[in-house]
Amino acid sequence: MASTLERTSRRNARYRTGLPFGSRTDVGNVREHNEDSLIVKPPLYVVADGMGGHAAGEVASEIAVNVIEQLAPEHPDAEALGHAVEEANRAIINAALAGEGREGMGTTCTAAMLEKDRLVIAQVGDSRASLLHEGKLMQLTRAHSLMADMIETGQITPDEARVHPNRSVITRALGSDPTTIPDLYEINVQTGDRLLLCSDGLTGMITDAEIESVMNRTTDAQLCAAQLVNTAIASGGMDNVTVIVADVEGMQPTKQKKMARRTKITVSVVIILLAAILGGGFFAGYSYLHNSAYLGNENGKVAIYQGVPGNVMGFTYSELVEVTKIDVSALPPSAAARVNEGLAVADLNEARSLVASYQENFIDTSNASSDGSKTDGKSDSATDGKTAGSTASEKGSASSTKTNDDSKTEAQEDRTGSSATQGAA
Repeated sequence: MASTLERTSRRNARYRTGLPFGSRTDVGNVREHNEDSLIVKPPLYVVADGMGGHAAGEVASEIAVNVIEQLAPEHPDAEALGHAVEEANRAIINAALAGEGREGMGTTCTAAMLEKDRLVIAQVGDSRASLLHEGKLMQLTRAHSLMADMIETGQITPDEARVHPNRSVITRALGSDPTTIPDLYEINVQTGDRLLLCSDGLTGMITDAEIESVMNRTTDAQLCAAQLVNTAIASGGMDNVTVIVADVEGMQPTKQKKMARRTKITVSVVIILLAAILGGGFFAGYSYLHNSAYLGNENGKVAIYQGVPGNVMGFTYSELVEVTKIDVSALPPSAAARVNEGLAVADLNEARSLVASYQENFIDTSNASSDGSKTDGKSDSATDGKTAGSTASEKGSASSTKTNDDSKTEAQEDRTGSSATQGAA
């Protein structure tokens, strides 16, 4: 005979699906028939808890989910989903008038649409929508019930409401009033959050803390829904119990797509890091490589290249566009050195503009040097300067010579005169 552990393992394996959603409904331990209905048709999820007794409550809840399924929008839209719930209310009232089910039959309804990171809810009655966010369970909807009103006014506690004799009295339901409108909610959710829709057969039997614990420790959505129902039944199962669990997968509809996106991001990061390490912008992209330009040395002439200078891992990314008439040697030493190394510029237009600047500022000087005109000018100036200096020197020497000659003549005359005077004496 199989052990309890083996039976539990087989049962749990049967419940697991690997899907991001799961559901289960059960008649419980007391009721003879199940008046709950549900829809699990992503992105649409609906729980309806019928009331009115056999052949009434289940009729009302079934009409509600069928109408909502037909009229719900394709994507989350609170107003459109609310309109579908309103039409379900009218359909239940008309069915009772037509003799389908019973007069006065009704149902609660919590309808939700979950797609990517958006959640919308339309709710009437005390069936609940909750969200497990970062491990904490939060109630999203407000119950339309006598117990909820008494708790809000401080008359009773949640624990007292669970065993109160009037705990089943609700203040709003589908099928009772043609003007009934649902409460609408629009919520942004995150990847990793978990949505719970349930009838009061769950919340009336186990505490929020117990629900939170099961949802945290049970990763498979279907198994989680099953274990919540099992826990409620084990705690008494006084009512029908219905549970839907849906995992929020964010912007990706499946886990496979999510993993693919993560892989793409990882590859992109590796490529960017590799490009940074190589330092040459090798992986900067086709556009960068084919729009960039540089000036280089092509057989002693300044040349225009398209691409980037140098090579990366042995590959070159450049193409010769034009060889100019400008000698690299005619450029200033610093400019010549940069051209020899590969002077990178933004594009071909900037390259041609730089060549024009070289032409204007350096080519005339270079041509003049080759003609020898400037050299001759300098030589002539120097020669003229030397000639002028020599002439001035020669003139100065001549003047000095003449002065000396005059001095000699005067000295001779003085001596002659002196001699004559002495002879006369």
